Amino acid sequence: MKNYKVCVYAISKNEEKFAEKWAKSMSEADKVVVLDTGSTDRTVDILRENGVEVVVKEINPWRFDVARNESLKLIPDDYEICVCTDLDEILEPGWKNKILEIWNDDITRIRYTYNWSFDEYGKPATTFLLNQIHRNHFYKWAHPVHEVLTLLDNKKEKEVVCTDIILNHYPDRTKSRSNYLPLLELSVKESPEDDRNMHYLGREYMYYQKWDEGIETLKKHLNLKSATWKDERCASMRFIARCYNGKNDKESAKEWYHKAINEAPYLRESYVELAFLYYEENNYQKAYDLLNEAFKIKEKSNFYINEEFAWNSFIYDLYATCAFKLGKYEEAVNNVKKALEMDKNNLRLQLNLEIMEKYLK
Repeated sequence: MKNYKVCVYAISKNEEKFAEKWAKSMSEADKVVVLDTGSTDRTVDILRENGVEVVVKEINPWRFDVARNESLKLIPDDYEICVCTDLDEILEPGWKNKILEIWNDDITRIRYTYNWSFDEYGKPATTFLLNQIHRNHFYKWAHPVHEVLTLLDNKKEKEVVCTDIILNHYPDRTKSRSNYLPLLELSVKESPEDDRNMHYLGREYMYYQKWDEGIETLKKHLNLKSATWKDERCASMRFIARCYNGKNDKESAKEWYHKAINEAPYLRESYVELAFLYYEENNYQKAYDLLNEAFKIKEKSNFYINEEFAWNSFIYDLYATCAFKLGKYEEAVNNVKKALEMDKNNLRLQLNLEIMEKYLK
């Protein structure tokens, strides 16, 4: 195993609640560097107390790609492997050796396990593969927000997957993301043919309940020549359906959920969302049939498209309720038990189980 040098790099601003734990998690690296963009709390002091090299520089106007590229410049030329994380993320112990075990002179990037969210019991909820471990001098960051690593000119990429490297995300839910929307609008203005940016902007409009803007932008995404990835196209169709549902146009919502299913029939999420729409209309048979189709899909996607409601207690809870309404009491009991296995402290599920068992008897 060749002794490659590994450097972790990050950007920070007012992250004092995460700084110490993050620094300890990254301490396996040969070097840890942070570009602080103007903290007014103790972030910089805590990082330095824990052996992190910190440079302070404000980025104005703010762009995530500019900040990332400035932080990337802090890595010495003789360090081969770069690991980019945020301060609200923790690498599980042993990560450096796992990198070195697979790294060689041909590899430029590693894709690894990213637990983006956890349930109330500490179990991973939304999980996908991330690829921000990369070779030095091969990449730069692009886009004002939802920035991505892009290969430099005249460089060739070789990516490998190591799911044993695990990065856990513990976000501060109180932090504002108010700058995301204007940055996404700027991103689309700068790169109007970039399908990823268009999808993210449409999704952001949906989050803000800007239903018409969401529908228009997501349809633009679907019409882009570069928008060929079926998983993301399916997500855009689901989000269009959500926007129509937000406008109380149920029939258009159903139409777009069906389009989403046809686009990517191997993804659970569209079936479950459409099932819930039928459930709200008391059409339990259609909801039941859709959920049975969803359960035929056994493998969760490794991309960020997967959503936890299709894989956690929600889907079993919904199925149990529909089965109960249809008089299928044994199925109802079995599935509410599965929901309780995942959400054991849920009093409503416990009460439902008692009621369903009485009917079964």
